[in-house]
Amino acid sequence: MNTVFSNAESKMEKTISVMVSDFKGIRAGRANAAVLDKISVDYYGVPTPINQMAAISVPEPAILAIQPWDASALKLIEKAINASDIGINPQNDGKIIRLAFPSLTEDRRRDLCKEIKKTGEDSKVAIRSIRRDAIEKLKAMKKESTITEDDLKQAEKKMQDLTDKFCKKIDEECAAKEKEIMEI
Repeated sequence: MNTVFSNAESKMEKTISVMVSDFKGIRAGRANAAVLDKISVDYYGVPTPINQMAAISVPEPAILAIQPWDASALKLIEKAINASDIGINPQNDGKIIRLAFPSLTEDRRRDLCKEIKKTGEDSKVAIRSIRRDAIEKLKAMKKESTITEDDLKQAEKKMQDLTDKFCKKIDEECAAKEKEIMEI
């Protein structure tokens, strides 16, 4: 029975860590290298993340500088950024690519907050799905007479408490990210 809880808890923690990493990729008006994490460049036939082929720095709060170690990769990186959905046009000076992050408008902030809420809701759905799977395993254990009816009731309550704890954590993460976006 304990393995059911530990498996469910580790899956719930992974769900939250995925959500938090998704939040890092949401552009908040400040230069943040995390927006490039999901962009891969076709480098000699191998999809390669930008951070593995270039130095990424933040020379100014709203500018991200990408300096590839191999100068021939400059055009490839620029092409990959243009093809991505981050919504920033790269400026290439022949040695460095600069990404200028525009300040956020009020409408864009609201759109980002909606995106954050949707990601939070999707994460809650995943948490509830994990709970449902765990309770099904517990009911199967009851059917096999591995646990008693009372054990099942206690385990269901414990699983619900665990689910509530993680849903609360999701709400806190969403609120913190929304606050960050609205304050910029």
